[in-house]
Amino acid sequence: MWLFQDELFKPFGDARACEGSTTELPSVISAGGVPLPADASDVHYATREGTAQVSFLSDRMPDYLHRAGLLPQDAQPFDEQYGSPYALATDEGELPEGLCGPALKGPAWSYITRGPGTGVNVLIERSPVVPDLFRSPARVVVTFDIL
Repeated sequence: MWLFQDELFKPFGDARACEGSTTELPSVISAGGVPLPADASDVHYATREGTAQVSFLSDRMPDYLHRAGLLPQDAQPFDEQYGSPYALATDEGELPEGLCGPALKGPAWSYITRGPGTGVNVLIERSPVVPDLFRSPARVVVTFDIL
């Protein structure tokens, strides 16, 4: 009985859901219609007022960014035409209010959808050593509207 106690007190009985979440997300989470990377692990989410924030670890972020339409196939991940540095110093942590789990650590890079359709914002940890790479695996925070 003790082993299941933690899940019983999580919203919706979902170990990924953070306290205070108002909407349950499906087992396969899609942000803006695009499923999270297949290797996504350590997933946590918070939902409120029609918005979801999902935190996870992944080594497949360039592929995800292309699939989500945040980065064209021929663009480099750190092209400032499609993203920008996020104000977070090296190894400084940030966890959006209401989201549980480990904090995203700087340096980080931000991508925001442009144009019509459902908005998706993505923050990804960059390598503190090699500026043109993501951490491996990278902590990611995706924010999107719940349809």
